[in-house]
Amino acid sequence: MKAMVLTHTGPIATKPLELREVPIPQPQEEEVRVRITICGVCHTDLDEAEGRLAAKEQVIPGHQIVGRIDALGPGANRFHPGDRVGIAWIYSEDGTCEFCRSGNENLCVRFRGTGCDADGGYAEYIVAPEASVYPIPAAFTDVQAAPLLCAGVIGYRALRLTNLKDGQTIGLFGFGASAHILIQVIKHKFPKSRVFVFTRPGQTAHQEMARRLGADWAGATGDTPPAALHGAIDFTPTWGPIVEALRVLTPGGRLVINAIRKEDRDKEVLLHLDYATHLWREKEIKSTANVTRQDAREFLPLAAAIPIRPQVQEFPLEEANEALRLVKEGKTQGAAVLRIGESAL
Repeated sequence: MKAMVLTHTGPIATKPLELREVPIPQPQEEEVRVRITICGVCHTDLDEAEGRLAAKEQVIPGHQIVGRIDALGPGANRFHPGDRVGIAWIYSEDGTCEFCRSGNENLCVRFRGTGCDADGGYAEYIVAPEASVYPIPAAFTDVQAAPLLCAGVIGYRALRLTNLKDGQTIGLFGFGASAHILIQVIKHKFPKSRVFVFTRPGQTAHQEMARRLGADWAGATGDTPPAALHGAIDFTPTWGPIVEALRVLTPGGRLVINAIRKEDRDKEVLLHLDYATHLWREKEIKSTANVTRQDAREFLPLAAAIPIRPQVQEFPLEEANEALRLVKEGKTQGAAVLRIGESAL
């Protein structure tokens, strides 16, 4: 099968992903094989390619996967050949630790990420544990469904962690794949709330898209919004938005950091963190860490009911390096996806 393999880590401009022919994987006990039609492109994939996030050697990235069941391993009985399904970031966990037993398998120390610790979706086929495979609602095309499996699900988890109540104001820092989906969820679940969007200075196209999707205000990170925020979500890989979000939080407000890591390029801004300005009066900071299967099970039907329609930019599989370069530069409108196979939807 064709696959884009991470042959080495380095700047995405060096094209660390290489198109190769690799064996078609065979499903093992309680696994299924999926013939992939679409795989989303995520900033986490970029972190793997550039070496900021450790991945297994010669990994096939990708964890926003849509396709159809192609084969069943021994003991697999949740799906049938031909079923349309999705695979997200959570690939497997130990199932026995205190976190797994409490429904927080995202915190399991043996957590394995799709496309990081196990081969992912930048390929024509994938095998995965059937427990980590989800039916895709008929409301979505394959292209529309792919970004929901990471950008959508992790955004949904971050929103829950803000403890937002209807009528309160929330700020979204960064307006890429995840935030442009989440704003649609917020407008549906919290119709009385105001949403303020903060982007990189000069990203007027992203600000305009935010307004089209219902933002009550859109400006640059560093601007002072019309009102203080009860909750905020930081989707960016940099430190500046953390300081700025804390500055404009209301007393008792909570900032949720929706990122798997932060880059060092602007870490010096933390030197300007002032206790009285940024942290006093019971302001909170909370991070997200992966997602649970329950997050995906809850979010996909909700997204279909709203219905959410992600804005998507398509690339062929062999242009994965270029897609990741545009993600790095913030030049994609909405979510980027790789088209790998033909789909009926």
